[in-house]
Amino acid sequence: MRIAIFSETFLPNTDGVVTRLCATLCHLAELGHDVLLVAPAGGPQAYAGAAVVGVPPFSFPLYPGKRFARPWPWVGRRLQAFDPDVIHAVNPGFLSFAAIYYARRLRRPLVMSYHTHIPAYARFYRLPWLEPWLWRAFRAIHNQAAVNLCPSRATMADLEARGFERLALWERGLDTRLFSPAKRSMAMRRRLLGGAASGKVLLYVGRIAAEKGLAKLAAALDRLPDEVHLALVGDGPHKAAVERALAGRRVTFLGYLFGEELAAAYASADGFVFPSTTETLGLVLLEAMASGLPVMAADAPASREVLHRGRAGVLFHPDDPDDTARAMRTILYDDAVRETLCAYAQAVVQRLDWRRTTEDLVRHYEAVLAMHRAPMRPQALAGR
Repeated sequence: MRIAIFSETFLPNTDGVVTRLCATLCHLAELGHDVLLVAPAGGPQAYAGAAVVGVPPFSFPLYPGKRFARPWPWVGRRLQAFDPDVIHAVNPGFLSFAAIYYARRLRRPLVMSYHTHIPAYARFYRLPWLEPWLWRAFRAIHNQAAVNLCPSRATMADLEARGFERLALWERGLDTRLFSPAKRSMAMRRRLLGGAASGKVLLYVGRIAAEKGLAKLAAALDRLPDEVHLALVGDGPHKAAVERALAGRRVTFLGYLFGEELAAAYASADGFVFPSTTETLGLVLLEAMASGLPVMAADAPASREVLHRGRAGVLFHPDDPDDTARAMRTILYDDAVRETLCAYAQAVVQRLDWRRTTEDLVRHYEAVLAMHRAPMRPQALAGR
């Protein structure tokens, strides 16, 4: 199968969408499929056998720190030469207009996948009036697709309630060879502790942005013993504000880590904290679970699903410092609960695999392609 993928984000950016996309490209190649990727310029010209068409990026005020891409006419020439069987728009935004246009022009089925609650971010950037308009715009874009894939059942339910159509689940995956308790490193642990000789390490991995809720951790940290050290892996537009909010506390900012270094950071901590309430999946929770960490996450639909409603991790109310501190103490100091959570989490993550997830995606491609090629029913022809 020849698959053209339009993605609003790709390397060198790093987030859950890029992680999923990179894993998908690798396994699509292993399964014998040809891929053309259209994405913001600045990354590799090829990845896992897929040719990458880099489109000049620009900044979007609602989502600072991210680079988006607008469609350009020469993209169409590359797409026509590639002659795809199916077109897939990942995390649709500005490039989705090109995906919609060329799907119609080339008469190819269009698949879209939803990964980021960008409309919900408006309230975190003091633009609440924009959120309803953005939901209408995203609904109109997604409803052009033959199928809209979602990373979690919670996201499917949310989008269905908002009028999104033709929804289906694109199961989660995980690289359990990379993320493992065996990657624990004393050298990395010292980095997480900021050079301190001892202490408890509470880890966060992800973008440092307003919607992640990191500043709210300050009051909860004040309720814990002084030995608790917060280590943040990642970067983003809200870093300066988070630094101010957490000033005077034991905090280390490590910037972005990748590959083996990231795996070592997970495995070398004592617990994982995730205060975001806007996730569609929360892939970092699964990575932390696979690394042997007891995890805590804000009680929100997607995180609740990932943590099996509290059986694989502790849920907390991010606006309540006492409840947040309770969750921190539990995953850092309650050995019996830690052991139970980690055992359940390991059972969950061992069932996850990117290859199986990619095979699931190919089945969605095959289904829309079959519908697209099916002859029109006589009733439909008579009605034209």
